[in-house]
Amino acid sequence: MNHANAPTLGFGGLEPEYCDPATAKAVVIPMPYEGTTSYRSGTKEGPAAILLASRQVELYDEELDAEPFTAGIATMAEIQPSRRDYAAPIAQTYEAVREVLVRDRFPIVLGGEHSISAGAIRAARELYPDLSVLQIDAHADLRDSYEDSPLSHASVMRRVCELKIPITQVGIRNLCAEEMAFWRQERPSAIFWARDLNAGRHAPEEIAATLTDHVFVTIDVDGLDPAIMPATGTPEPGGLFWYDLLDILRPVFARHTVVGADILELAPIPGNVAPDFLCAKLVYKLVGYRFFTPR
Repeated sequence: MNHANAPTLGFGGLEPEYCDPATAKAVVIPMPYEGTTSYRSGTKEGPAAILLASRQVELYDEELDAEPFTAGIATMAEIQPSRRDYAAPIAQTYEAVREVLVRDRFPIVLGGEHSISAGAIRAARELYPDLSVLQIDAHADLRDSYEDSPLSHASVMRRVCELKIPITQVGIRNLCAEEMAFWRQERPSAIFWARDLNAGRHAPEEIAATLTDHVFVTIDVDGLDPAIMPATGTPEPGGLFWYDLLDILRPVFARHTVVGADILELAPIPGNVAPDFLCAKLVYKLVGYRFFTPR
């Protein structure tokens, strides 16, 4: 595994007994890869910003009436993404996630750009053949290629489609004509458009019902509204707010086994720590929903 030699700031600044890789049920994987981003750059700084902000997250969760850190949250050393080609970081992510999954742990990848999800999802599919994917995103990411690369962040879900994995896309509000034509012809995913969610035309339980027993959750933070998530490369108006997101995630974790997740595309804004903190709290929510039951 090609990790950095320098130690990574551990999630939450937990005491050693709660971040021991040998016993922790959840494992955070920082992957600061940025190779195909468009518009605003900076996603390579995302994982470090999330880990730093995690030190400020309150460890008691009032919704769960629990302290999720007691399940154990280990943090891998930051992966040093290869610059040889666009395929190498995806392969590195695959290896890291598979390493966690074979030990029956819950991986949470911190990006970095969305292209690395292809590696994480492939690793999960190998262990869970019935896997489905819940994608929270502003963009469909169904282009066959973008800027001459089929491994672009804008093509990641097209690559997942090729694995014949059921996909549920939530919060979508931007795609190109090519993507729309592909979706209409192939119907590779169930799309819950942002405009319909905002109008109250879908219940969270309806989204959860589209998924299989085992689920991988991929969250591009631009799925959230720029009012609460301005720190991303391609912000889009009309996104989800905090409680919208939790309402969607809660029944997914309650009804299915979520085997892994990623949180991607945070591009920190100097002087504005709120988006970093939101992502850190979201990591903690994912751990909480995975191992504890809301009251």
